Amino acid sequence: MKKVAFIGSYDKADMIICIAKLLTIMKKKVIVIDATALSKTRYIVPTMQSSKQYITTYENVDVAIGFENFEQIKAYSSLSKTDELDYDYALIDIDSYKGYYYFGIKPEDKKFFVTSFDLYSLRRGLQVLRKIPEPVEVKKVLFTKDMDPKERQYLNFLSKGIKIKWDEDIVYFPFETSDLNAIYSNQRSGRIQLKGLSATYIDGIEYLVEEISDASQGEVKKTVKILEKN
Repeated sequence: MKKVAFIGSYDKADMIICIAKLLTIMKKKVIVIDATALSKTRYIVPTMQSSKQYITTYENVDVAIGFENFEQIKAYSSLSKTDELDYDYALIDIDSYKGYYYFGIKPEDKKFFVTSFDLYSLRRGLQVLRKIPEPVEVKKVLFTKDMDPKERQYLNFLSKGIKIKWDEDIVYFPFETSDLNAIYSNQRSGRIQLKGLSATYIDGIEYLVEEISDASQGEVKKTVKILEKN
C-alpha cells in the first residue's frame, strides 16, 4: 500500500476525495483517511454512521474518520497488527505533526503541502513541516486566484530553516467561484462529479493523479472523461 500525505491546514477534503474517485475508476483500491482536527469529511461524506471512529464507502472510495493510526484502522477491520490493509493507496489528510508521525509517513512516501495564502493556512501548515526531523521532498499545491510573485517570496520567507526539499514543480489551483459552487453542489447531492469545475481545477486534479499513480497523462485524461460522462 502506498501512502500519500496531503499536509496543511487548508481545506483539502473535497480535492482528495476527487483524486481518490479517479484512482478507483483506474481499478485501484483507495482509502481516504481524515487525520485532521476538524474531521470535515464526517460532515460532507454521506453516511448513516454516528460513532467516533468508522469507515464508510463513498462511490467506491473507503473513507476513514476518527482514527489516529493504522493500528486502529486494522482493529476496526478485524485485522491483526501484522496484517496488511488491502488497499493500493492510502490518501491521508494531515494538519498536525501528530498525524504525520502516527501514520508513519516515511521519506519515500509522496508528500504534498496544500495551502492558500491566508496567514492561518500558511503558518499553521508550515508548523507541521517545521517539526519533521529529516530532510524530505515535498511538492507545493497552491490555491490562489492570481499567483503574485510576492506570495511566493512570502512563502519562501516563512519556510526558511525548515528541513524540506521543495520539489521544483508546483501545482497551482487558481480557485474560481465556479469551483466552489461545484464543490458545494457535490456535497449537497452526495455525488463526486466534475461538472461545473473549471478547466484549471481539473488540470490540477489530473496532475496530482498522474503524480500519485505514475499513470500516463493519456490514461488519466481518459479516466477524467469517464467521470465527466457519469
